[in-house]
Amino acid sequence: MSDVGQAPVRDQWGTKLGFILAAMGSAIGLGNIWRYPYVVYENGGGAFLIPYFVALATAGLPILLLEYSLGHRYKHGAPATFHLIRQRWEWLGWWMAAISFIIATYYVVILGWVLNYIYYSFGEQWGNDTAGFFISKFLGTSGDGDPASFWDVGSPQWRVLIGLVFCWAIVYFILLRGVERGIEMASRFMMPALIALLIIIVIRAVTLDGAADGLNVLFTPDFGALTDVGVWSAAYGQVFFSLSVAFSIMIAYSSYLPRKTDLSNTGLIVGLSNASFEFLAAIGVFAALGFLAMTTGSGVTEVAGTGGVGLAFIIFPQIISSLPALQSLFGVIFFVTLFFAGITSMVSILECVIAAVREKFDLGRTAAVNWICGVAAVISLLYATRGGLFYLDTVDHFVNAYGLVVAGLAEVLLVAWFAKQLKEQRDHLNEISYIKMGPWWTASMKFVTPILLSVVVLYSIWNEFKGNYSDYPTSGLLFVGVGAVALTLLLALTLALNSRVPHQLDIVKE
Repeated sequence: MSDVGQAPVRDQWGTKLGFILAAMGSAIGLGNIWRYPYVVYENGGGAFLIPYFVALATAGLPILLLEYSLGHRYKHGAPATFHLIRQRWEWLGWWMAAISFIIATYYVVILGWVLNYIYYSFGEQWGNDTAGFFISKFLGTSGDGDPASFWDVGSPQWRVLIGLVFCWAIVYFILLRGVERGIEMASRFMMPALIALLIIIVIRAVTLDGAADGLNVLFTPDFGALTDVGVWSAAYGQVFFSLSVAFSIMIAYSSYLPRKTDLSNTGLIVGLSNASFEFLAAIGVFAALGFLAMTTGSGVTEVAGTGGVGLAFIIFPQIISSLPALQSLFGVIFFVTLFFAGITSMVSILECVIAAVREKFDLGRTAAVNWICGVAAVISLLYATRGGLFYLDTVDHFVNAYGLVVAGLAEVLLVAWFAKQLKEQRDHLNEISYIKMGPWWTASMKFVTPILLSVVVLYSIWNEFKGNYSDYPTSGLLFVGVGAVALTLLLALTLALNSRVPHQLDIVKE
């Protein structure tokens, strides 16, 4: 069998457990805590678990295992891997890396907010008007969040900058230390701590008065929702995003594994752990919302609002301030949990870019980390301005909906239809894994996943034409949102122009 030769000096995980924890850290991010509960709530409640697990079985896990196989077999990042599959497809690997890079530039800003809110938890410094504190005082958002103020960029906000600088320092330190001494060591500490903290939050939330009302709203099944295409689209979208597929992260991470590694078992552990974490987070969030509804005399649906940053920085501070005791302690625990979830994901998002750049330009780790973190840090300053919230929200929407999903669809089509390598990848997985991939995996990758991802993309486009996203001006959506996606594609095509792989990446016969 042909395989790819390994570079003379290449990072490697110290232990299989270290890789599993790092992969879990990449998958378990901020979206698991503030996005998943609302996706369940808005798409059939308990009935949503049916399309969710169908999506996990037919798309999430199959693509995750495919990326494990690609990275482990070829022993390189996404651009070099796709180059070796089909030379003209190197651009796809660069597109994934460029998308990850763009995501990193704003993801770190949100981490900076979280870091600030750990401090603000002491004495509940957000006061009674949590929305006003977050939007106007902390972020200094133009027009107090009015979409009409989209183009009022303004100056950087010092409160945001403080947290941003500290976050970049932490991320830089971890990445500079490498895979085993940096990412793995951080994951070994943060992931167990993250799980323990989430359990504390859930236990506290479910013991609050009114918790049952919140859980009833979340899990009461609406089986009629299962006939809605949008519900199934939401399920596939959630699974796709939460498992970190199509970021090129798992290709890079699995390339650091030793030759003899049980890939299928590892992938199933990561995938099911991610699903369990999301489910547990949903219980904690809606139990807490039930308590808030009781204390304010409102219904759960009234206090629920929407998911995302509003949940973390507006609604949860209200919940924390309403607690009968130990408010500051619970606030610190909640935001430290968010920070641990976010920092492990942030590191993984940049590591796949660093791996790609090192292989293309023969750079050492220090040089690659300096360049990638330096450029990303400069770009991230845009999101620390008065208009930063508008730009962050817009870029996140378009890059996720039309970057990640389309890149993932292209990845599946390349392997399954253009290169026709499904059998080779399945054989590689089965050769070294205890759990064997059967016909279901091939069928999912060849038919189910491409069809359903195409539906997700078309459904997103259809929704786009129903009205401007978040009521932002059309010029802003085109220039900032569509422009960000176009920029990633242009960057990918440019980097792939000189489509060659350094000599140490050439195929060798074993």
